[in-house]
Amino acid sequence: MLQLDRKTVTREVSNAQIEAGGGTIVEIDGDTPWQEAATQISGAVQVDIRFPSFKDGRGFSLATLLRERAGYTGRLRAVGDLIPDQAQFLHRVGFDDVAPDRTDLDADWARARARFTHAYQPAQDRVTPIFGQRTATPKDDLAALNARYRGADAIDILRDAIRNEWTGRIAILSSFGAEAAVGLHMISQVAPDTPVIFLDTGRLFAQTEQYQRALTDQLGLTNIRMVRPQAEEAMAEDPDDKLWQRDPDACCALRKVRPLDNVIGDYDALITGRKRFHGGERMALPVVERLDGRIRVNPLASWSAQQVTDYFQRYDLPRHPLSDMGYASIGCWPCTAPVQDDDDVRAGRWSGRSKTECGIHTPSRIAAE
Repeated sequence: MLQLDRKTVTREVSNAQIEAGGGTIVEIDGDTPWQEAATQISGAVQVDIRFPSFKDGRGFSLATLLRERAGYTGRLRAVGDLIPDQAQFLHRVGFDDVAPDRTDLDADWARARARFTHAYQPAQDRVTPIFGQRTATPKDDLAALNARYRGADAIDILRDAIRNEWTGRIAILSSFGAEAAVGLHMISQVAPDTPVIFLDTGRLFAQTEQYQRALTDQLGLTNIRMVRPQAEEAMAEDPDDKLWQRDPDACCALRKVRPLDNVIGDYDALITGRKRFHGGERMALPVVERLDGRIRVNPLASWSAQQVTDYFQRYDLPRHPLSDMGYASIGCWPCTAPVQDDDDVRAGRWSGRSKTECGIHTPSRIAAE
């Protein structure tokens, strides 16, 4: 090991790196000015940024600046006093791996390391900032993503979306309805700590609330995010609890659309359980789409009703209690009814009205204009 100065250490490369073409590994303190660091790491195949304390955030800033401004495209590794809770942030700012000093958290780190599953990729156009290219999917990449996922297994799509494309910035939106267990079971296999957004409208069937608790426990989902309408808005807009009768669109806006809008900014992408066989506007559903500026991932888009049934049986998943009573699609109790065997899956939603969607999967009026 050769000491260059107080802030930089250069080491011989490992055998694996020699086989890959050689080079140097440079260790640098997190408080090093980025311009100085850019000079010191020139030609390095890997840069280790040392965190003296997990409370010291300067290493995060240095990594971002080396990626964005210095254009460093090699391997970045965080070393030092780190904790597993920082994994998603380390990945987000450009780190590819982590080597914590503490050994008492090895079990937690083993799980957190799943965030570091792909190598850093530089921008191809040399115009978009490298860091921006890494953390956002440009509009013209939707076609590439859909081409990549064409024919792929749903769980592989989820794994790539959660671990690679939108790591730490993706959630699944679930109604805990008739088919919800399929996608949620896959989530439990890939990353059970993925945020699950559950819209509690205040008008759900009691059976749905019971099913949500039971399924969450059975699958080991650890990050359920309950989202409810604002009490003041509900009192002002629906004082007699009959808004659903007078104006179902307004009721959905109050109890589903606006509450989701209040939290959706925390994520770059949302996973849904929508499928083309549901009919209506969903018949042309892509696997990846952009809605009001944010990504929706629909890994089950191409699934058939039989595939859903087969999956339930294969993994012995519990059905929603109302499924055996003829409810094929389950939402709020005032606007959901059983269906006949030959009806469309969603025929029981807003039965007798032209309404077919609640609005959380359709572009906003403002965005449409």
